[in-house]
Amino acid sequence: MDQYLFRTYLDQCQVVEETTSWIEIFNYSDESLNTIEEHRFGPDERRVEFHNFLHRRGVFAPKKLKEGVRLLNGIRLIVQKDAQENETFAPLHISLQPNDYARMVEVMRLPYRAIEGTSVVGPFFWAALDHDKEDPHLQIIFRKSDVRKKGKTRGWELMLSHSFNTGITSGFVKGTPSSDINVSIKTLLACASQAMHPFLLPMIVLSHDISIKTDMKQREAREWLRRLEHAVSMRQEILEEESNYIKETMVNLDQINRDLVECHSQVLWKRPQAYQELVRSFGIALDSFWSLAESRPEIYGKDAFKALHKSFVSRLDFFQAKLKGIESYAHITLERLSIQRAALYNIIAQKESKLNLQMAVDQRKLAHAAKRDATSTKSISFLGAVFLPATLLASVFSMTFFNFQNQGSADSSPAAGDTNNSTSSGQSGSGAAVSGTVSPTIWVYFAITIPVTIIIVVAWLLWDKRREAEYAKIDKDIEKGIDAMEQKIMAEMRKRTMSTARTWNVAKT
Repeated sequence: MDQYLFRTYLDQCQVVEETTSWIEIFNYSDESLNTIEEHRFGPDERRVEFHNFLHRRGVFAPKKLKEGVRLLNGIRLIVQKDAQENETFAPLHISLQPNDYARMVEVMRLPYRAIEGTSVVGPFFWAALDHDKEDPHLQIIFRKSDVRKKGKTRGWELMLSHSFNTGITSGFVKGTPSSDINVSIKTLLACASQAMHPFLLPMIVLSHDISIKTDMKQREAREWLRRLEHAVSMRQEILEEESNYIKETMVNLDQINRDLVECHSQVLWKRPQAYQELVRSFGIALDSFWSLAESRPEIYGKDAFKALHKSFVSRLDFFQAKLKGIESYAHITLERLSIQRAALYNIIAQKESKLNLQMAVDQRKLAHAAKRDATSTKSISFLGAVFLPATLLASVFSMTFFNFQNQGSADSSPAAGDTNNSTSSGQSGSGAAVSGTVSPTIWVYFAITIPVTIIIVVAWLLWDKRREAEYAKIDKDIEKGIDAMEQKIMAEMRKRTMSTARTWNVAKT
């Protein structure tokens, strides 16, 4: 079934070829013959040399050893440590030609089900013994490839198979430049004398993956959190040059909110719970390997191997203790982040409430201003209504259709017998009738109109000033009411805070 599923998944995979190299480490009973080699397959020799490496032909054929010298252990790897293609770690993507990939898995006895793990998430580890009694192999899959950044997939992958008969570990290793594969390969070459243990390379990769960088990330997140706490709570010990959140006495709440999210993400980076489970799986696989290795003392019975195996077990215990501490540390950081986020939301809510209240006050002031304008318009209309009739009557009676002048001068004309005088007087009388004169009592009009107008205008101004004073008093009452409302709200909040504090079992003095 495994072979059928392997072929099925292989047919679905897309190929993104990467630069490939090989590594051989062999340890002999004569240490002077020990070899460490690492070379890249040339573009012209790739097809031929790749298969020669798999089948140990040509330049890769085993050495002819002197009598009494034997091969103790070794490591043979096909390596792609600088994978550059964007989709190299995408699901259902392989970096070798399908025939080469299938041949590598079959010849090196690598796990068939590794191709089913191209889409696994998080750090993934699996190890098991095959069921070949004559030549048992320990198969290992160790992979982390669920990250994509700037359009490129990132991660690393190990497929290993360890032969209990020969002590040789064969496998395929791939990683992007951002992973720890490069430094892991360097460490492997430096520890070539310990190649007898199949968990050497997986343990090196695990050590680099949860190295001091993880602790430093958590420390940086805690320091970041401390600055955020200072900005949110406005503590007195904060220095303006230390904080990027306070500029010109203004707190940048948007920046604080964004940094809270980023800090939360950093705390969750390489979450320790996943690696704790990974370490437990490592321990189970080590026990499974040792149960079979103890039955082959000719290969695994040396004190150096036993000491190496015990060091691996103790290293796993160290990782467990370290991850437990990181878990507690990260948990406290996350709780403090939650507190600061809740406090920030409360501050924003309070500011929004105060803003809404201020908007309501402004709207009420606008309503009062509109009302005052309407009252002023009404006053003007009232004054117009008072003076309009008098103005209209004065205009009408001043027209030429009405003549209220004194006619006494026309009645005192000369006698009728005096014709010349009569004619002259008649002409004069007619001229007097046509032409008008200014009444000597015209002063009465001005004497009454001007004082009355002044009195009315002054009275209206006094009344309007008193009305403005009343409106100002009303506005002050509105402001006082807002301040009283805010103080009441804060008092209620303090009461709730004090009632929460009383939940502690503090003895009364």
